[in-house]
Amino acid sequence: MNSMKKNIVNPFICQGYKSPEYFCDRIEETEIMNSTLYNGRNITLISPRRLGKTGLIWNTFHHIKSENKDAICIYIDIFPTKSQSEFVRILGTAVLNETLSKSKMLGKKMLEMLGSLRPVLGMDALTGMPNVTLNVDPTQSEMTIQSIFTYLNKIQKEVFIAIDEFQQINEYPESGTEAMLRSYIQFSHSIHFIFSGSRKHLMSEMFASPKRPFYQSTDMMNLAPLDEEIYYQFANRFFEARKGVLDREVFHELYDIYDGYTWYIQSVLNRLYEKFKSVSSSAQLRETILNVVESKSPQYESIVPFLTENQFSLLRAVAKEGLVEQPMGKEFIKKHGLPGASSVKTALDVLCEKELLYRMPEGYIVYDRFMNQWLQRI
Repeated sequence: MNSMKKNIVNPFICQGYKSPEYFCDRIEETEIMNSTLYNGRNITLISPRRLGKTGLIWNTFHHIKSENKDAICIYIDIFPTKSQSEFVRILGTAVLNETLSKSKMLGKKMLEMLGSLRPVLGMDALTGMPNVTLNVDPTQSEMTIQSIFTYLNKIQKEVFIAIDEFQQINEYPESGTEAMLRSYIQFSHSIHFIFSGSRKHLMSEMFASPKRPFYQSTDMMNLAPLDEEIYYQFANRFFEARKGVLDREVFHELYDIYDGYTWYIQSVLNRLYEKFKSVSSSAQLRETILNVVESKSPQYESIVPFLTENQFSLLRAVAKEGLVEQPMGKEFIKKHGLPGASSVKTALDVLCEKELLYRMPEGYIVYDRFMNQWLQRI
């Protein structure tokens, strides 16, 4: 356990992926993803945000690379993209930088194949490492993506591409992006795909509707919260490594507050580990959660001016309830002094579209759990 301390200051990682040592469980899910990809099938991973799907993807990539050092593993998050050309730029840039990291010759071949693009040498803002960004002419985006697939199919290496928030392509003004991608992917036998997304109804429709290009083209995986006992054992061993302890009941309270959602639990554990050698009381937990929520207050306050009065009133009402099964029901509307059902429906649609509210099978919740606590306090 002493090696953990030397490797990293705080073992409760809130951003990025370090190694399996700091990644809790998901053994079965990682094995399923590995086996699926290696046996020539693509996979679709669906879960709400903050449940750990990105970490699972990187953990899968880690195991792939440990078995095949020549494998090319590429992760892109297309949530911020607004068009097909932006998608192609992010994909092309990721492919180029990953192949350059493997071999300058591979990168050079890609640039030769994509001769119409204008590579820009820059610096990664987070890592400080040099990288190359591609500029894509919107009128040439389909030709460019064809060239990217042609290149990847020619390099004679196993390629694994994870496209996170894949449902975003539904928002592109170009209507044919989905069909275009499917047409190239189905003939790319050495390129394996993970399609992940957080909007379940959109992802399910894309891969389960007979009308859509990706219908039944992948295996499907829905991510559930980590097992509480396994998560506790994982967390407690880091406290024990420095002769402390994480009380089981305190962890149970933490797990219960955030319904097992990994990122929120990790964020609180990170600060508990920073402040206390041992965590033995609910008071320590509550104090730490309050500090986390207060640190995020400026971010949440900046959102409020962009909401109408009806939208904010509904958002706060849902936060106070925690879970609302029928937001347009008379009882809920009367209790929180909301306008008529039609106005609530309009506000509900906007808040769901902005992903401030999220529809679960049981009802509606505030998507960001820390924001939910902030709203409850005001």
